[in-house]
Amino acid sequence: MVEELVGVAAAVGAGALVYMAAAARVVKQYERGVVFRLGRLHGDVRRPGFNLVIPAVDRMRKVNLQIVTMPIPAQEGITRDNVTVRVDAVVYFKVVDPSAAVVNVEDYRFAVSQMAQTSLRSIIGKSELDDLLSNREKLNQGLELMIDSPAVEWGVTIDRVEIKDVSLPDTMKRSMARQAEADRERRARLINADAEYQASKKLAQAAHQMADTPSALQLRLLQTVMAVAAEKNSTLVLPIPVELLRFLERGAQPAAEGAGQPREAADAQTGTADRAQPADRAEIEERATDLAEQRAVDLTEQAGEAIERLRRAVEQ
Repeated sequence: MVEELVGVAAAVGAGALVYMAAAARVVKQYERGVVFRLGRLHGDVRRPGFNLVIPAVDRMRKVNLQIVTMPIPAQEGITRDNVTVRVDAVVYFKVVDPSAAVVNVEDYRFAVSQMAQTSLRSIIGKSELDDLLSNREKLNQGLELMIDSPAVEWGVTIDRVEIKDVSLPDTMKRSMARQAEADRERRARLINADAEYQASKKLAQAAHQMADTPSALQLRLLQTVMAVAAEKNSTLVLPIPVELLRFLERGAQPAAEGAGQPREAADAQTGTADRAQPADRAEIEERATDLAEQRAVDLTEQAGEAIERLRRAVEQ
């Protein structure tokens, strides 16, 4: 009798274990369980943890509540300004109502994917190329609203949508590159012209200042010579001051006048050449030549002394 009772108890325990194994369901923290009893939605959504269902009567379907990252395949379209582009994007969404995600739509992932593709093609046709390239934030918001409106009935909410890449034709890329290059060249020319204008104004002011004070020109000359000498070059270029050229010009004028006087004297004496003897005529010409040579020697010595003084000043 006791053995029979033990056998029955063992059979009941085994049956209970089999029943518990068939009825036990474990729902993870990021999941929710939707139970169907004989094909009808039963009760509330099962929370994470250990849950029991009736075997062969209840069927539990688990729904993931994590944010899903779904890439949208590249869609080709024509923008409002008649440019053919290929645009791909990424949509981030999650399930907020597990019952609606299971009951209201057959496959909410596929539905969101198809809605995202059609919305992307629609947003391409309504936008211009400049908006696709530079004003993506506004397009992302519009695309998010277009996808989120029907997704609410599916128990899905769209977290965000991002346009990932915009592919342009090669001809359009070359045209945009030429446009950008021309714009940069225009700005470079404007900056260069403005710099030249400012530099010319400063140079004009410096020229007026040096014209009022001639000594400033000499100081500038000495600074230039020192700057050139500091380069340790084998060749030293020494500019000649304008004042030295003017000094030589002023010295050349008396020489020309002195040379002209003997000619006039010679011309005056030529009138009496018929009465003068040949020896007197040669003596007059020789004196005039000596006087011109003496004048030239004096001017050369004065120029040499001026250059020597300038060289000493530079060395100091």
